[in-house]
Amino acid sequence: MAEKEPKGLWAAIQDTLNEVGLEVELPDLSDLDPMNCKMVCMPFGLAASLQEMERERRDNVVMVRVDDTTQQKLDAWIEAGAVKSRSEAAALFIREGLKVRAQELEELEDALKDVEAARDRLREKAKTVLRDDAGEATEAEE
Repeated sequence: MAEKEPKGLWAAIQDTLNEVGLEVELPDLSDLDPMNCKMVCMPFGLAASLQEMERERRDNVVMVRVDDTTQQKLDAWIEAGAVKSRSEAAALFIREGLKVRAQELEELEDALKDVEAARDRLREKAKTVLRDDAGEATEAEE
């Protein structure tokens, strides 16, 4: 396999990304060995989310178990300097995943409200039945 010049390889990467709709302008990478580096693309929205996260307190702990591949991917974001820790990376991607699925989550929240309303009606009905039973028991005792 013939080795490509680094400049040509970077141009090919840029062209490929542009072809799939990702506008990418790479800095001068002529000094880098493309076989010895890692590229991490961070969409604009992701950078904004990361800045939002830095302004907000993250006091809630969520324990998550991940497979080796996911851990390696989180670590890649740390190595690239995009995030400071696995926790920050996981929080960022959870946040982004929730944004992507916002419509579905809204539908689930609406359904949950319906379930809560049904539970409230059930509790009220149970109270009514218990009161009626208590009243009948009192009358029967007399």
